[in-house]
Amino acid sequence: MRSTALVSIPVGVVIERRRANSIWVEFLWRPVCVLAGKPSADPWTPLDTQPERMLFYAGDAVIELHRTETTYYRDNLLSGEPKLWVALRSTGSEPPYELLTVTVDPAEGEGLTDAGSNLVETVPMPRDIADSVSRFIAMHHVERPFVKRRRQPPELARREEGRGNEK
Repeated sequence: MRSTALVSIPVGVVIERRRANSIWVEFLWRPVCVLAGKPSADPWTPLDTQPERMLFYAGDAVIELHRTETTYYRDNLLSGEPKLWVALRSTGSEPPYELLTVTVDPAEGEGLTDAGSNLVETVPMPRDIADSVSRFIAMHHVERPFVKRRRQPPELARREEGRGNEK
């Protein structure tokens, strides 16, 4: 499927594996940061090893910016702490996760949690990415007025339903 994005921002994702204090799982995994640009490291390259914690370069992704989502991007930037949503999917083998996507859009980020099995976390948005998103908003944002739909009284709605069934 061809993307309709007007701008694509390449990024790299760093994830953490931390020893769990649990009898059910040995490790906890979570994204910890996103790097602007595409690093030259191979996916699953260890970056930092400590006794209870290890960082890995999980791989690269592309943040796609669409003109119709600029309101969500703007709200994210204006939040005071802009975030990126990183989604990982369990593979059931090694490596344990695959990188699904990284997004600036809070609504899309929330939607990624619907599958229930994805690991979706927010990470701070790097300044370079925030600047790119800000420029995109300045070029493509169109303010759309909110239009509240007027509800029909229940008796009118029932009458109109009945008309559709007449022949």
